[in-house]
Amino acid sequence: MEGQSTTARRLLHLYAGLALYGASAALQVRAALGLDPWDVLHQGISRHTGISIGLVSVVVGAVVLLLWWPLRQRPGLGTVSNVFVVGLSMDATLALLPEPHGLGARIPLLVAGVVLNGVATGLYITARYGPGPRDGLMTGLQRRTGRSIRLVRTAIEVTVLAIGFVLGGSVGIGTVVYAVSIGPLAQFFLRVFELPRPRPEDDSVVVTRGGRPVADAADGRAILPE
Repeated sequence: MEGQSTTARRLLHLYAGLALYGASAALQVRAALGLDPWDVLHQGISRHTGISIGLVSVVVGAVVLLLWWPLRQRPGLGTVSNVFVVGLSMDATLALLPEPHGLGARIPLLVAGVVLNGVATGLYITARYGPGPRDGLMTGLQRRTGRSIRLVRTAIEVTVLAIGFVLGGSVGIGTVVYAVSIGPLAQFFLRVFELPRPRPEDDSVVVTRGGRPVADAADGRAILPE
């Protein structure tokens, strides 16, 4: 049976990771050099509706979670928490963080945002409380179609990126930096924050909100998509 100290550490990893994930996304928004695909979509919707980008993230996450039903995906504590905590943390950070002026301030914000996202990913995945709604959609579609994680992930991200771009979301060098950096960063921080293996019934496949590494909780490894 899992000890109380291990459970407490897992919960700490989960909620610290989700809160930092939202903060990292806010840093990238303030950098204004390009966002990850899902946040491009969130920002595009935000600009057309007047709703804050964090609240849009919450709504989109809830809608995506509804798509789990036909895919027979089972949400966990991390899934439900992801829907709310990331978006709320994002809005809170944006409220506290002033807009920078000039590349001398924006570039460090971008770098800090991407690195912090890697830290948050390592914390959130090692908690092993289930995938976020967007990532569960990806793994659910992969299981139903038999296609590779890489293909399914790419199809989803290209779709949301294109829709977000049309709606006015920010696509730029930051989008590329995130795409090429988050995998290696996540792998590194997964090793840094690795926790003792949970009970077998708690094991599951979890991935980051951005859909980068797939973590097999049964052996504590993170596997980059095929």
